Amino acid sequence: MAAAFSLASTFFHFSPLSRPPNGRPTSFFLSKSIPFHNFSNPSCHFRYPIFSLLGHTKKRNQISATTDTKLTNPSNPFASICESLLIFTTSVFLSFSLFVTDVDPAAAFVVTTPRKLQTDELATVRLFQENTPSVVYITNLAARQDAFTLDVLEVPQGSGSGFVWDKDGNIVTNYHVIRGASDLRVTLADQTTFDAKVVGFDQDKDVAVLRIDAPKDKLRPIPVGISADLLVGQKVFAIGNPFGLDHTLTTGVISGLRREISSAATGRPIQDVIQTDAAINPGNSGGPLLDSSGNLIGINTAIYSPSGASSGVGFSIPVDTVSGIVDQLVRYGKVTRPILGIKFAPDQSVEQLGVSGVLVLDAPANGPAGKAGLLPTKRDAYGRLILGDIITSVNGKKVTNGSDLYRILDQCKVGEKVIVEVLRGDHMEKIPVILEPKPDES
Repeated sequence: MAAAFSLASTFFHFSPLSRPPNGRPTSFFLSKSIPFHNFSNPSCHFRYPIFSLLGHTKKRNQISATTDTKLTNPSNPFASICESLLIFTTSVFLSFSLFVTDVDPAAAFVVTTPRKLQTDELATVRLFQENTPSVVYITNLAARQDAFTLDVLEVPQGSGSGFVWDKDGNIVTNYHVIRGASDLRVTLADQTTFDAKVVGFDQDKDVAVLRIDAPKDKLRPIPVGISADLLVGQKVFAIGNPFGLDHTLTTGVISGLRREISSAATGRPIQDVIQTDAAINPGNSGGPLLDSSGNLIGINTAIYSPSGASSGVGFSIPVDTVSGIVDQLVRYGKVTRPILGIKFAPDQSVEQLGVSGVLVLDAPANGPAGKAGLLPTKRDAYGRLILGDIITSVNGKKVTNGSDLYRILDQCKVGEKVIVEVLRGDHMEKIPVILEPKPDES
């Protein structure tokens, strides 16, 4: 290889294909010769130079090419042709070798540029980073008495998520997250923890408002959107603290609108619920459901899972419903929702009677229905069951079960007079009833 290298250098002055670290070109010079026998004439010898690389000078870092060759021209034409062919072949091979192997030392350290995120990925990352400071972690503490020392201890009995509603420290979550708590603690995104007090709650809609005494600069209210114009198929994002972990993000789409679920506390139906396939795990309850713009469109409240696992269909209370409830809770500490003031039988019991409607089991005398004269179910002196009134319609709207009755009352106001049509015995009667507010819960 060295011989071939020297042959090419006899006829060519090489320009370097790459530069050394100091950025100056490297030159070669011819220093020695080796004998090469002429095959046609053994007495004739050729001397071919070889390369040797000398060090760089201190000043210019470049060594000029010097030549010390003595080439004896052969008299044999065949030898001359072989010599020319060998020189040409060697020069081509040398040029290829220099191009392939002689590389800049800095290029040996190849740094792969990081993969760039797609536009939708960047939007999701930005949404999570901007809204995480608004999401809080809620711990439900219950007072328990030690059986041996009789000391009263606070034991965590549950946890959930919530979000900052305003700069006054109001936190919105689900009612079932705080139910049965003796004390509540709220942990913000920066891991600071504050004791919380209950401002008010609505069991029927599974909404509660807490308040913490935190500095305003630590409170980041979540941007509130609207849920009236939602469409099936649009992207949604759920942020919460599932299983007591730090903030997590799950994504999905709206898979259904105007669904109806029952309140976990009272069984009263919640209308216009958002159905989504975004994972809502234990601990996500009370957390926000966001649209692709990062605006609040619902509160994650339940998941329907026939297997009992965390996978299933998730439901969120729409923000349009939540906003009205939160405003009343913050202002009055309660929700003024109208009631008839009755207790009614399960729907299955009425179906067994072969009638359609709501059977009145009890109508307290101090309630709206009792004052209006609705009759409850009772037993006579011989123990026989005497059915009470069966409500079949309210204000002309048909009532077939308890959900229908609740749905109609949700559209009414406190103090409004409604016409209740009932089946009493074998005849129908219409009774006017003035609706009253729901009494305070403790």
